[in-house]
Amino acid sequence: MIPLNAPALPATLTLEALARRLDPAALPLVEVHSLDMGYYLVRLHHAGGESRLVDGNGETRRFTGTQWISRALAPLGLTHGILTWAEVTDEMVGLPPSAPMDRDARLAHGTRIAFRTQG
Repeated sequence: MIPLNAPALPATLTLEALARRLDPAALPLVEVHSLDMGYYLVRLHHAGGESRLVDGNGETRRFTGTQWISRALAPLGLTHGILTWAEVTDEMVGLPPSAPMDRDARLAHGTRIAFRTQG
C-alpha cells in the first residue's frame, strides 16, 4: 500500500482550486491515467481518497499530452506522478474480460514520470 500523507481534498477540483488547497509539505500523489485516443486524465491520491481534476464546468479535464499536464502541475510544486493506462486491446484480441484493477495495484504497476517541460 502506498502511504498517502497529503490532507484530504474534495472529490473534484479545478486547477485553480487545487492551487489554493495544496499543502507544499504534504503533496498528493498524482496519477496520470492514459485513455484510448490520446487523452490523459489526472487523479490525485491523498489521505481522504481520490480526487479528479475537472474543468470550470465540472467535467473531467482531458489533456491531449503529458506535456500539458506538466505545464499545469509543475508550477504548483507537483514534480512527478505515476502514469497508468486502461488496457483496451485485451478485448480486441479475444481475451476474456478481467476484473478492474484496484487503486493500489494500478499505482504499483504504473510508470513513474517527471513533470519537466522544456521550451
